[in-house]
Amino acid sequence: MSDPSVRDFYDALAPDYHRIFADWDVSMARQAAVLGALVREGLGPGPQRVLDCSCGIGTQAIGLALAGHRVVGSDLSPVAAARAAQEAAARGALLPAAAADMRRLPFAPDVFDVVVCADNSVAHLLTASDVGAALADMRRVLRDDGLLLLTLRDYDEMRRTRPAAPPPQVSENSDGRVITFQLWHWHEDGERYDQEHFQLVPGDGDDWAVRVRRTTSWALTRSQVTEFVTAAGFVDVRWHDPAAGGFYQPVLTARAAG
Repeated sequence: MSDPSVRDFYDALAPDYHRIFADWDVSMARQAAVLGALVREGLGPGPQRVLDCSCGIGTQAIGLALAGHRVVGSDLSPVAAARAAQEAAARGALLPAAAADMRRLPFAPDVFDVVVCADNSVAHLLTASDVGAALADMRRVLRDDGLLLLTLRDYDEMRRTRPAAPPPQVSENSDGRVITFQLWHWHEDGERYDQEHFQLVPGDGDDWAVRVRRTTSWALTRSQVTEFVTAAGFVDVRWHDPAAGGFYQPVLTARAAG
């Protein structure tokens, strides 16, 4: 994992991240409803102590906090983590958030009931040792029988097809229409790819302002992720497809072995 490049990517994206969504608050509520249902299914009604260890600007963490859970956020990007706390407060939710590397979480052992790692964040870990370190630390901060919720793109399909880009996203905000799209450049190993993330935002007059950020991801298959999760001390690993579960990415759930 190239920490500075990933941190720089999300530091730069943090002020504009909400522009990806047609309505960010609606997306927060929808995602929290799906993830919250998985938490209730696994642990009961709660409220639960939740760590979102890749909280970004708070898309999942704020929704879960508004639903009544006691949520703490952490993110590699200090700019994103600070915005998450501010956006939560603006909506009447408490979300303590800190800048932290998911491989070295600054929390005591066994203090959370749930760890969330959403939005394809694990894919920024580019080696087996880094993925293993992150999952081991997630297990460390979870209580025995606690719940891991992890979401990734459908990389099984992407590894077969190696798409050059996902569909563009168009949103309408108070300052006008915003277009977000990416270009993907696959490495020779067929597993990793460089991303160019473009946002076109209204500029002066009829002009557009173009913002470009770059990073690299590892297209981990479900079998690879399952193997890593199991090796880190989790059991009862299950995958929940978007068509059935309602989340926009496949979701893995697993229990922290006692």
